[in-house]
Order: sequence, then C-alpha cells, then structure tokens
Amino acid sequence: MQSLNGLNALTLAFVAMCAFAVGYRFYGLWIARKVLRLDPSRPTPAALNEDGVDFVKTDKTVLFGFHFASISAAGPLLGPVLAVQFGYMPGALWIIVGCVVAGAVHDMVILFASVRHKARGIANVAEAEIGRFAGTATFLAVFFILVLTLAVLSISVANAMSDSPWGTFTVAATIPIALLMGLCLKFWLPGRVRLVTAAGVAFLIAAILAGPYVAGHRVLGQFFALPHGTLNWLIPLYACIASVLPIWLLLTPRDYISSYLKIGTLAILAVSLAIVRPGLQMAPVTEFVSGGGPNVPGPIFPFLFITIACGALSGFHAIIGTGATPKLLASEGHILFVGYGAMLTEGFVAVMALIAAATLVPADYFAITASADKFAALGMETVDLPALSAAVREDLANRPGGAVTLAAGMSVIFSSVPYMTGLVSYWFHFCIMFEAVFIITAVDTGTRVGRFFLQEALGRFFPSFARRGWWPGIVITSVAFTALWGYLVMTGDIFTIWPLFGMCNQLLASCALLIATSMLIRMGRARYAWTTGAPGIFMAVICLWAGAIQITGSYIPAGQWVLAGLGILVVLLVASVFVMTVLRWITLLRVKTTVTDPFGEKVLALAVDHDLHA
Repeated sequence: MQSLNGLNALTLAFVAMCAFAVGYRFYGLWIARKVLRLDPSRPTPAALNEDGVDFVKTDKTVLFGFHFASISAAGPLLGPVLAVQFGYMPGALWIIVGCVVAGAVHDMVILFASVRHKARGIANVAEAEIGRFAGTATFLAVFFILVLTLAVLSISVANAMSDSPWGTFTVAATIPIALLMGLCLKFWLPGRVRLVTAAGVAFLIAAILAGPYVAGHRVLGQFFALPHGTLNWLIPLYACIASVLPIWLLLTPRDYISSYLKIGTLAILAVSLAIVRPGLQMAPVTEFVSGGGPNVPGPIFPFLFITIACGALSGFHAIIGTGATPKLLASEGHILFVGYGAMLTEGFVAVMALIAAATLVPADYFAITASADKFAALGMETVDLPALSAAVREDLANRPGGAVTLAAGMSVIFSSVPYMTGLVSYWFHFCIMFEAVFIITAVDTGTRVGRFFLQEALGRFFPSFARRGWWPGIVITSVAFTALWGYLVMTGDIFTIWPLFGMCNQLLASCALLIATSMLIRMGRARYAWTTGAPGIFMAVICLWAGAIQITGSYIPAGQWVLAGLGILVVLLVASVFVMTVLRWITLLRVKTTVTDPFGEKVLALAVDHDLHA
C-alpha cells in the first residue's frame, strides 16, 4: 500500500482531529457563550413538559449518543466516498472547514432555536421568526425532504442487509438489547447509566461476534438471509412501531447503544491507520474537477457541496435538532456538547470514509463505484480488484453507490494489520453490517420526527392531534407518515430517488441557517449574525446553482418529469423562504428600541406568533 503522492492517511486523520478539537474548544465555545448565551438555569421543554413518552429529561451522554446516531446516516459514509473522484483534497477541506464553521454551528444554533421555541419543529420556528407563509412553505419543504430522505436511507439499509444474515441478525439483536436497557434505566436501575451501558455494550459485542456463526448455521442462516423485498416492508414496519412506543423504551437506548458500534468501529479504523500507515493512492486533485467523472454528474463547483450532503453540513440535522432531541435535552448547557460535538464526530466519520476510499488504487476505486460502461470509458485497468473480489468471495466490480467501495477500503486496511492477514472477507462483511446499523438509526428517529410534524399540522384543524399523549393521534400519524415514505421504498430505487437528496438536503440546511440568523437579529445580536448568515447565504447560492444544473441539464433532457417537478417544487418553496427571511432582516434592522420578552430578556421584537416566543 505504498503512497503515490506522499501523504499518509494517518496524517490526514490527525489533522482532522486537531482541527475539530480546536474548533470545539474555541469557536464552538465562543458561539455558546457570546452568540447564544446559553443559560443552564433556564428550564428546558423536557423539564417543563415531561410526559414519559416524547418529553423525557435525558442524561447528557445518552443524549449525545442518541443524537449522533440519529443524525449520522448514509451521507457521511457514502457522500465522501463518491466525492473522492475529485481527489482527496477538495473533499477533506470541505469536510474539515465546513464542519467547524457551518455544519456544527448549524446543528447547535438550530437546536437552541427549537429549545427556545418550546421544542417545536423547524416549520413552527420559521413561522414564529418570519411569518405564517414562511412557516407553511418550510413545513411543505421539510415534509417532502423528510419523506425523500427516509426512503433513500431505507433503500440503502435494504441494499446492505439483503441476503446478509450477519448484518440482519446484528441489527435485529439491537432491538431486544435496547428494550432491556430502556426498562433498566426507567424502572430497575434508574440513574445507573454506566452499569447499564456496560451491559448493553457487552451484549452488542456478543451479537457481533455471534453474527458469523449465525450466518453459517443451516437454519438460522436461512432465517436471517432476508431478500430485498422482505426488508422493504420490514424496515418501515419497525420504524412505525419505534415511532409509537415511548421514546425511552426502544428508540433512545437503541440509537445510544448503536453509537458505540459506530464510534468503536471508527476507533478501530484509526488504530489500524496508525499501525498500517497506508498512503493515499488517489491524487490530491484529479482531472474530474471540471466534470466528466463517473460518480458525480458535474464539476467540483457546485457539486462537491451537495455530493458530501452530510459530514460537513446537513439539513436533515435541522429536522432531528428540532424534532426529537430538544424534547430530551435536560439543560441548555448541554447544547454545545450535543449539537456542536455530535456534528464534529460526524465530520470525523466523513473524513475516515474519505480516507478508506482514497487508499484504494484509483483504477480499483473507479471500477467499484462506476457502472461497467462508465468505467470502460475511462480506459483504466484494475490492479488489486480481482484478488480482492476473490478474497471476499463477491464480485466487487461495478457496484455504484459508495457502500461497497467503503467496505472494500476499510476491509483492506483492517486486514493489513499484523495477524489479520487472510481475514479480508470477515472484515468486508463486518463493514457492510456496520453500514446498515449506522444508517437505520436515522430511519427510526426520522420517522418519529415525521410523526411530530404531521401531528402539528393536523392539530391546526383537529385539536386532539395536538394533545400530547393522545394515542389515537400518535398511531394514526405514525402509520400515515410511514406509509408515505414506505411507498417510495416499495416502488422506487436508489438511482431514481438519490439524485434529489443532496440538493434538497443542503437547501434545507441553508434555509435553517437563515432562519436562525433572523432569530439572532431579533434577539438583538445582529453583530453575530454572520456566524449563521454567511454559511447560509453561501450554501443557498451553491444549492440553487446545482439545482438549476440538475433540473435543466439532467432531469428534463432525460424526460424525468417527476424528478424535475419535485426538484422545481422544493427550489421554489425554499427560495420563497429565503426572500421572506431577507425581508424580515430588513424590518428588524430598522428597529431602534427594545422590548422585554416573557423571560426578562431584552429583544428587538417578540416572535411573530406570541405563543412561540424565544
């Protein structure tokens, strides 16, 4: 694994770790203290509205694990892998810089905004800060993006787990482990978080170690070797049930314990990098920066910023950060650790995914990620791929999407560690299982958040749906929302749905940043508005640019009218929010006096909806 360009993979990982640590210690802490002025003594919605179902004061460490597991899905794993076609340097710079100054700021500020608005969703925050029309437009955009995102994530999980008994068994095993942890923390061992965590991690490790034996068992192997079609309805069914049950019983402990697998695997990968010290085989910058690459349809500007749709910045985080997480936050003082810290952790995930892909020989990388015809057009010859395919006992060529590429890169690094030679197949299938667990934690939380959105919307017309704890409303909205994205899972595929995901996801992120900017200005903190306004405006321009290229250059010429129509709809909805947000800024900046909000804080104006004051 000799380096072709002199940069060691370990060096890049170390640079990323240092940048994130410095960003947290200085920039994140400065925003928490100076910009947001977090107040640990102020009661949070979880404390004021605790109901044992959705509003539950949660231990800071448990909430960090839950939030990290919920926001980290396919994006930080697959996006950086696909973006390696531009070379490793552009993606690494965007992840490191973008995560510190845009993504982590976005996650922390939007969580703060939701907490100050009684844990309501991003659409209600937009309505309170900008106006009713902006709230309605945001709701429609968010609702569509959430349905689209959950369909993409579920298809990704089904692709990873299809006919993979090891992965399916391990994912299934996390459910009873989580139920046991939830019952222990609630009734049997309340407050004993470390003890219950240790037991949960031990059970999880046992399930991982048992996976290969289950896969090889004559009966159990067949039972857990579920076909793609079966998984397409089992995953929505699980998500629907998880969104109905009390959050402390299944969803929080399952996502929390899954975070240990995620972080543990990354730690193993980091240690392996330190031992093996592989070189980055991909060039720092390739000839595809101007376009023409097999994985990304356009040039580096603007497509790098929507291909790496998570890991640097993600609109899906705004949905989670104004959905489940604010209802669990025990103290405002935890916002920095949970919001900013979890996003930096995801950024490190993205860097490690990029490194794993960049350590592959370029021809092998393109042979895996590109379709047969696109790879043939490159005129390259594979080097190690035939031997690698033989070692894992699968044909790895022409497996677009990024998941197989990532698993191949990670398995090569792991198997290069002393005493691990010959275990390429084991590590490859472990990585596939890891990816499935990584992604599905966002599906269950996203479904619950979608249920919240639907309840809030129906509650405007049928007040019973707005009542916390009204079980008929909980069940009806859960089933209805799951049916919407489940239908896309049943009828679509990753290639028809994925193209819209990156653009829509980043549009939502820029929208959330601009809404947060409006809130900062209203609260009399206009001198700090650049912290959210600058990345918000930058990403708005980038996403609208990329959207125009995709719609006019890809969808319409190909006759993909549904994709073109949906893309235009989201662009128009979010663009309308942009315009109204700027108009709101102009109005607020003309205010010369202050008023006192119900919490005794001096602000330029109260929120538009006085029931949603900050």
